[in-house]
Amino acid sequence: MIEELGIRDLGVIAEATLPLGAGFTAVTGETGAGKTMVVTALGLLLGARADAGAVRAGAKQAWVEGRWLVSDDGPIAERVAETGGEIDDGELLLGRSVSAEGRSRAVVGGRSAPVGVLGDLGDELVVVHGQADQQRLRSAAAQRDALDRFAGAPLAAALTEYREVFSTWRTDAAELERLRDAHDARAREAAELRDALDEVEAADPQPGEDVELAERADRLSNLEDLRLAAAQARALVSAEDLTDGAPDAIALVDSARRHLEHVVEHDAALAPIAEALQSAGFLLADASTELAGYLAGLDADSARELEIVQERRALLTALIRRHGGSLDEVLEFRSSGGLRLVELDGDDERIEVLEASVARLAEDVERLATRLTELRTEAAERLAAAVTAELGALAMPDARLSVTVDALHEPASHGRDQVAILLQPHPGAEPRPVSRGASGGELSRVMLAIEVVIAGSDPVPTFVFDEVDAGVGGAAAIEIGRRLARLAERSQVIVVTHLAQVAAFATNHLSVVKGTDGQVTSSSVRQLAGAEREAEMARLLSGLADSESGLAHARELLEIASERAA
Repeated sequence: MIEELGIRDLGVIAEATLPLGAGFTAVTGETGAGKTMVVTALGLLLGARADAGAVRAGAKQAWVEGRWLVSDDGPIAERVAETGGEIDDGELLLGRSVSAEGRSRAVVGGRSAPVGVLGDLGDELVVVHGQADQQRLRSAAAQRDALDRFAGAPLAAALTEYREVFSTWRTDAAELERLRDAHDARAREAAELRDALDEVEAADPQPGEDVELAERADRLSNLEDLRLAAAQARALVSAEDLTDGAPDAIALVDSARRHLEHVVEHDAALAPIAEALQSAGFLLADASTELAGYLAGLDADSARELEIVQERRALLTALIRRHGGSLDEVLEFRSSGGLRLVELDGDDERIEVLEASVARLAEDVERLATRLTELRTEAAERLAAAVTAELGALAMPDARLSVTVDALHEPASHGRDQVAILLQPHPGAEPRPVSRGASGGELSRVMLAIEVVIAGSDPVPTFVFDEVDAGVGGAAAIEIGRRLARLAERSQVIVVTHLAQVAAFATNHLSVVKGTDGQVTSSSVRQLAGAEREAEMARLLSGLADSESGLAHARELLEIASERAA
């Protein structure tokens, strides 16, 4: 529950602290004092959309802070931990600021968090009923949710199981439809891909082959130049083929060595030079041998070999042009294309598997949907009877509520049931949907009666009611107050009201007080007790806080509320 609510610069409220706590809290005040700002503040803490217009005139920002008492474990604690926030000894602080420019910031457990987190927590912490929320009761979805809450844990468990199966069924059915619709196109893709892969496989390109072929083509194209250069180099190194009698390189180096060896005994410094010349002679001899081998290895039929190389290069170029920008991309296409072909060729098998799965899941969906219908139908009878009894105590003694559960044409995520809450205002009248058969005041009472009944099977930590007593007065208002007091036995109840008959049942009475300095209107919040509460009750009853008759009536009403609440 929410223990305390702090408000600063929101609407006409400059600064206020609202002590709330357990039980039934009534918030009253003069028209225009800012009672609805309490609900607005709670809405901001629960993730409602921020409105810069709600910031107090002249202020830079509005700030709202709530202190909740929550469990240290469970879904709320888990969600707070996900945001990096903390729950301190069972206390959770939530904060929300709204700037005059419309920017909003949320704080959860001492850490900044997305505003959406407040909405997630709000779903677990509070149920708010205002005029807009009463209108939501007119929707089929809200009526179904109300019935499901009343049905309790058995239906919740069945609905969870159903939704898991339904989600899988829808997913498999969507994939099956996609594969069927794309079957022809995927078959064409497979045929084209198979032809392309056959072409690549027939060529069997190898990594780096294009570079190797380019080098071979260059060599073969310049074969005669290579032959002539190698022959001339060999002749100069080894003079076997020289005809002019000139010495070759080997002979010249050998002659130089011998000259040095004749005199080396006179100067040892020439010895290493002579050895170097001897090594050079050996290297030249090796070079001559290698040149001879190179010349012997040159292919005489170079034209045919060049033709073969150029044909292979042309084939690779064609593959590159059709299947990639380089040979590496062609090789990648061969690898990835093979995997894609396996995927495409597996469509028929996948379709068969999905057809079997969809058929099996459809049966499960039907079975589980039938179970939901049974649970809802049984709960609908109990809910109708219990709410009808409550309506009798809320000055609608002749009204009868009924809840119908009809089948939809197709199953949905919530089952195949369409739930409608019908109201028969008096005997003999035709039951009509509550969305068309109830006035605003009647709808408020129907909503309250439903919440009182549902709270027995699905308690909510905190209820907030804004003008739940709209269009109601007299004995009906007293019964509304008594029902709210009953609801407060299980949950925290916060009610913004203008009726003394409702406020009389509160265990905590807060008044929003409006003040002005002649230029600026400012409101604050006071907790009332004793004479102050009697004066506020008298004001609510007669418009005069100091009227003796009003005060007497207020005391009497408080006594009646105390007796009836007991």
